[in-house]
Amino acid sequence: MVMKPVITLLTDFGTRDPFVAEMKAVVLSICPEATIVDISHDIEKFNVRQGAFVLACAYRYFPKGTIHVVVVDPGVGTERRPIVIKTRNYYFIGPDNGVLLLAADEDGIEEIREIKNPKYMLPQISTTFHGRDIFAPAAAYIARGVPLRDFGPELRPSQLTRPRFSTVEVRGNVIEGEVLHIDSFGNVITNIKAHHLDEIGIRYGMRLLVKLPDLGIELEVPFVKSYGYVDVGKELSLIDSHDFLELAINQGSFCSRYGVRVGMRVIITKCD
Repeated sequence: MVMKPVITLLTDFGTRDPFVAEMKAVVLSICPEATIVDISHDIEKFNVRQGAFVLACAYRYFPKGTIHVVVVDPGVGTERRPIVIKTRNYYFIGPDNGVLLLAADEDGIEEIREIKNPKYMLPQISTTFHGRDIFAPAAAYIARGVPLRDFGPELRPSQLTRPRFSTVEVRGNVIEGEVLHIDSFGNVITNIKAHHLDEIGIRYGMRLLVKLPDLGIELEVPFVKSYGYVDVGKELSLIDSHDFLELAINQGSFCSRYGVRVGMRVIITKCD
């Protein structure tokens, strides 16, 4: 049985305007057999970090070969490049502003192309709607089997735009990352992953020294498997369901207690 190609859409467009429908119309006009899945269209306007986070959470649960299209693009119409990234299992299409990188880096980048060939775009290119005119057609043509080399010149990973949120530094026994997201419970989700903790020998049951230098705060917190391993109202750290290091309070809000905001630096070391 041949599976139909799957194309996902993730944008900050909302659903009251015609933008999402236009992208779907373009995809289906080129590749009628495609299955289109909406990841979300409620990303905060222009919030590249949030778009990257949601993509990184969701992408891996789709079938291999899925084409993920992401349009959170405050630089649309400028010199920023439209790109397609092929990883071990997926394709990622969107602007070169970092929104694709948390997911693409994790899955393992194999090839990157700048989308430049007008043959695989709409005939009229708007300076304000590349989601419809460039990204949606590219996804549909990839779904039809067009090879990546036909879309444009190859790029190296080092040529891509890398926001700070896409990079975690490990130096000796110190990990430095940042706050990537704060969920509705007030849990603080960092861009630090489980493998970063492994690199410096952190295991469940240990205590972490958590520094929030923007707030002048240092805390010792236990590193546990779930919230219930500490008393109600106590701080903890854990690896969440998407493999990110999370700072939390059992049945409380870490964000509210300490005034943490997205984008703040987080420094992790083992307690002596």
